[in-house]
Amino acid sequence: MSADQIDPQAKRAAARQSRIPLPHGGYKLKLLRLLTGPLTRLQNRNPPSVGATESVRVPGPEGDSEARLYLPDSDPPHPTVVLFHGGGFVLGSVETHDWLCRHLTRESGCAVLSVEYRLAPEHPFPAAVEDAYAAVEWAADSTERLRGTGDVAVAGDSAGGNLAAVTALMAAERDGPEIAHQALLYPGIGIDPEQESVREHAGVVLSREDIEWFSEAYYRSEIHRRNPYADPINAGDLSGVAPATVVTAGFDPLRDGGKAYAEKLVADGVATRYENYPSMVHGFMTMQDVDRAREAIADVAADLADALHE
Repeated sequence: MSADQIDPQAKRAAARQSRIPLPHGGYKLKLLRLLTGPLTRLQNRNPPSVGATESVRVPGPEGDSEARLYLPDSDPPHPTVVLFHGGGFVLGSVETHDWLCRHLTRESGCAVLSVEYRLAPEHPFPAAVEDAYAAVEWAADSTERLRGTGDVAVAGDSAGGNLAAVTALMAAERDGPEIAHQALLYPGIGIDPEQESVREHAGVVLSREDIEWFSEAYYRSEIHRRNPYADPINAGDLSGVAPATVVTAGFDPLRDGGKAYAEKLVADGVATRYENYPSMVHGFMTMQDVDRAREAIADVAADLADALHE
């Protein structure tokens, strides 16, 4: 399914984003991180209501990670969705994904634990993976602290979608926490510069230069890039991983990589729902003024609710 044009709301949102170009160097990256805080606080000044939010510190291999717990407006216990933010492994935070987490909480009836992780290039692979997997293990073991049912899912967008998929793979291979579902939102998986989506849509939200720089900052070497825990498209067998929802966007350079991963999941016998939003762009599910974003969040939340409220 394809669309002739980008959705007008998504096009306006992408144009606003493009006013602040993504940095490809250390000093500019640090400056953008500093600017992101006040900008996101301004965007989040009238947030969707949830039952409660709490600051949480999650133990990790190199110290605690910051996290925020979103609780539904209903009596506990609640299933827990551990969510990892996007940002090319170099940007993003709990704050940048506050709006998405609130809507997921409201729509799913699940608690959402939004977890930060060490960012590249200061902390390249496997730092983010180590933090993400430690967070999932902690969430599975911290039922009382999270007022949880013990049921856990993982979710993430873009780079966070990569981390959600990797944690699901690690849990399956290491006999780790039982993960009920994985929600991968336009994940940074299986990206190839020769893919049609990259050739045709690089420059819409993400340029080739952006993709290359994020990749170099995170992977650092071709050896790491081929590691299944860096990019799960390289996994030999996905048959043991959790059922999945994979979302892509029609005008996203990462579309074909996400689709290829969904096809690999299906080929390995994993129950998977794949949904492409043909008129959307990369990152659309965090764009507050895009109506289709709310519809997509509601659909993903329904999948999570079905998996976790059984």
